[in-house]
Amino acid sequence: MAKNKFETTSNGVPIRHKPLGMRIWNNRGFYLMFLPVFIFVLIINYWPMLGIRYSFYDYTVKKMEWVGLKHFQDMFSGKNSSDFWRSFFNTLELSIMKLLITTAASVIVSVFINEMGNLLAKKTLQTVIYLPHFLSWAVTAAIFTLFLSASSTGFVNETLKSWGVLERSIDFLHLPTWWRPIFYLINIWKETGWGTVIFLATLSGINPELYEAADIDGATRMQKIWYVTVPALANTVIIVLILNLAKVLNMFESVFVLYNTRVYDVSDVISTYIYRKTFMAAVPNYGFTTAVGLFKSIVGAFLVLVCNWASKKIRGRGII
Repeated sequence: MAKNKFETTSNGVPIRHKPLGMRIWNNRGFYLMFLPVFIFVLIINYWPMLGIRYSFYDYTVKKMEWVGLKHFQDMFSGKNSSDFWRSFFNTLELSIMKLLITTAASVIVSVFINEMGNLLAKKTLQTVIYLPHFLSWAVTAAIFTLFLSASSTGFVNETLKSWGVLERSIDFLHLPTWWRPIFYLINIWKETGWGTVIFLATLSGINPELYEAADIDGATRMQKIWYVTVPALANTVIIVLILNLAKVLNMFESVFVLYNTRVYDVSDVISTYIYRKTFMAAVPNYGFTTAVGLFKSIVGAFLVLVCNWASKKIRGRGII
């Protein structure tokens, strides 16, 4: 029979612990309630991870043959390497630029809203810029495709031609030189309002005495923004960048609904590359696409660890 164990607290008071089996039995009701959730997590989150083994197989509809590291060699230096590396660097560039641009836009809009004196106008503006975040990317893509269309229904092209700025329509979403700027602008429109939530919360916590002291010193509004508001936001901006850096490879829907075959060179990211190789190939090789997905997961895990380390250094606690 298992004996009860004793532990001593820092005050020297002994605490008796019942055996593990007895503790589980005494709390069996809680474990039974937890069991369905535990099974759900195992099936949804962990069971699919067994599919990692297919990255070492030549797995098509007709066969499944062990090939070892062949897919990784093909991915890094083989016949598919050029498309893979293009999608990898596109992912990094699009994600990082989108993160920096939307964060900067959120900071600027937050400062502007914070400086507004009319409470009704401030709340109205906050509500209006929040709304795009709640639109799905499919709806957002449909709206901007219609607005930027090169046909007679395209509002932007028709307006610019009526002003004499353009002689003929520009197919913005089908030209590599225009696709990325348009992509960043759409992300600013959609995500800036949601990004201001954190920064406005930070601004509301600034001590009013700092602004009063600045007024006494004769500081202008711009000087108060630069020397009081911006420094107060700096730490929050860094934390937001660190927390979002871990997700730079998780880009799919925002690109998928906007890109097309004519702009693959500047828009194809890892997730869309996997999608095309899996669902749009005449004879898909699931082993190769699984290998690409495994590589993406490894890089993503590395970024999470880096961001966790950076978070500990800056704010004293990690993200995991």
